[in-house]
Amino acid sequence: MKYCTRCAMPDTRPGITFDHNGVCSACQAYANRKNVDYQQRFEELKVLCDRYRNMNGPAGYDCMIAVSGGKDSHFQVHVMKNLLGMNPLLVSVEDNFKMTEAGKHNLKNISEAFGCDLITMKPNIKAQKIIMRKTFERYGKPTYLIDRYIYTYPLWMALRFQTPLLIYGENVSYEYGGSHAIESYSARDQIFNGVAAGIPATELLGDGVTLKDLNFFEPPSPEQLQTLDPIYLSYFVPWNSFHNYEIAKKYGFHDLTHEWCRTHHVEQMDQVDSPAYLVHSWMKYPKFGHASATDYASRMVRYGMISREEAFRLIKKHDHALDPRCVREFCEFLHYSEHEFWTIVDSHYNQDLFTKDALGRWILKP
Repeated sequence: MKYCTRCAMPDTRPGITFDHNGVCSACQAYANRKNVDYQQRFEELKVLCDRYRNMNGPAGYDCMIAVSGGKDSHFQVHVMKNLLGMNPLLVSVEDNFKMTEAGKHNLKNISEAFGCDLITMKPNIKAQKIIMRKTFERYGKPTYLIDRYIYTYPLWMALRFQTPLLIYGENVSYEYGGSHAIESYSARDQIFNGVAAGIPATELLGDGVTLKDLNFFEPPSPEQLQTLDPIYLSYFVPWNSFHNYEIAKKYGFHDLTHEWCRTHHVEQMDQVDSPAYLVHSWMKYPKFGHASATDYASRMVRYGMISREEAFRLIKKHDHALDPRCVREFCEFLHYSEHEFWTIVDSHYNQDLFTKDALGRWILKP
């Protein structure tokens, strides 16, 4: 594995690129911010909002925001409602897992703190469990269906409620490195960013699952999408996870302080909703040699919070150490024994990147 010469991101991250100096595309994107007039871009956002303001009447919704209840969701609602005076409808997809106390609080809080209506969709649990087992065992992507719905469900709701302006948070590929890493305000193509693409619906059918169980799997047609205006808020404001967190706390967002200290994270503020869900994001580690600790440590380097050397120390301590609570709650939900779980995880280790030591532990090759 080769690492970015500025942060701690390896070249095994899918879709990431490096320049001739060994700097990853995420660091290049961050460095390019100095060339962006964000005041001008925010004025452009105001104009965009004015185009849709009151389009459904003075008491109607004039935009929609895809939320999870997390820190970034709180920040998005703050910008759209408090700073821009829009009347948003919030839409969320829940994963049906057991939630943390913080997660329960935050989803309620985002409606109460900002005075917004919230629609929450819970997928068909029976089909979800069948599909999760299949995508976990075959691809190491247990929450693929949920992640897909997070992108597609808001599009369908925007059509249903006739609110073309649909707000997402950051452009993941551009901000953090990935395929289709093009800076654009439009989020029409985000379904192709790699998070929720790559497994066709036909792979999910069978074992009792039919197309009737996949109501929101496919996005709207290209013709329908052209009637919508989905945007990345990160195009218009300098996106910073820690800044968003500070804003969110002022509106009552709860992190995991005093509730749970996760062994495989270097922070306790991101994806705090459900422990079982985090198995999916951690599965990047056996496949690509990095996971959440690398993601956040690299961001912290870019933000000037820690040195590159400190980042590697944090990564070595945390990245491999999937939290036991995540494993327990994941296994409870899908009815795996923990031995079955780890056998499946072992089958996904990339042996070009890992070798086993004398204790049977997977160790990254130097």
